[in-house]
Amino acid sequence: MVDSHSTPARTRPGLVTISSYLLMFFAALQLIGLILTLAISGKLRQAFEDAFEGTASEVDGLGTAVVVFAVAASAVLLLIALALVVLAIFNNRGKNGSRIATWVVGGIMVCCVGGGLVNGAAGFSGSTGSTSGDAPSAEELERSMNAVLPSWYNPVSTLLGVLSLLALLAALILLALPKSNEFFRKAKGGWEPPVPGAAYPTAPGYPATPGYPATPGYPATPDYPQPGAPGQPGVPGQSATPGQPGPSSATPGVPDQPQPSDGSSWPPPSGGDPDRPAGGSGPDDPQRPAGS
Repeated sequence: MVDSHSTPARTRPGLVTISSYLLMFFAALQLIGLILTLAISGKLRQAFEDAFEGTASEVDGLGTAVVVFAVAASAVLLLIALALVVLAIFNNRGKNGSRIATWVVGGIMVCCVGGGLVNGAAGFSGSTGSTSGDAPSAEELERSMNAVLPSWYNPVSTLLGVLSLLALLAALILLALPKSNEFFRKAKGGWEPPVPGAAYPTAPGYPATPGYPATPGYPATPDYPQPGAPGQPGVPGQSATPGQPGPSSATPGVPDQPQPSDGSSWPPPSGGDPDRPAGGSGPDDPQRPAGS
């Protein structure tokens, strides 16, 4: 299932890809430069030893020290170029931190490569006069090296330097263009395009409202007794309901009614007054003759 709230994938612009290829090309040029330095290391040592031979500045192992310095410098440039390749990989993934690091490291490399080209064009020290003492001048060192080194070395070395400088400058500029800035800017979350046949994404639900406490219930109203209910006297003249006590049953909590002393039945016959004594014994009834 696709998460509708996931961050949409960013498309890498071609400018960033070209910049990464240029950084890799720069690293390849530095590797070629290191190989050339190793190839001429023996002749470079011989050129310096011949130039300082017979002078007061002659030092044992001077040519070897120069070769070690040249090889170490080329190796350092190669390591920095490999670091730029690693940064180029992260640039392709849209990491803004790697882009900033590329600008910093690349700027340092531009200064180094550009300075080497200027120094090579102006000579070793930029002067054409003789040095103090018996030390050879820059012209003498240059003539000694040109006599020993292959004729193709200087043109190839200069070409490698120019290509390295141009590739590095172009890579850094491409990373600063507006389209590249949009790619390295942090993407904002949004809705994915709808898939044909799929339902539209729904908005996130609101949190549930907490429920109110239930209102306490009122006590139940007691039921009133109905005629014929258990424990209640039945209606006079009405037969008791099956399974219910008869009229003689006393109601719980109610005193029993006194029975008449003359042996008459209770309750009185239907239609009679239950409170009136039978046989005219009441105070308001006249005495009837015994024969009536």
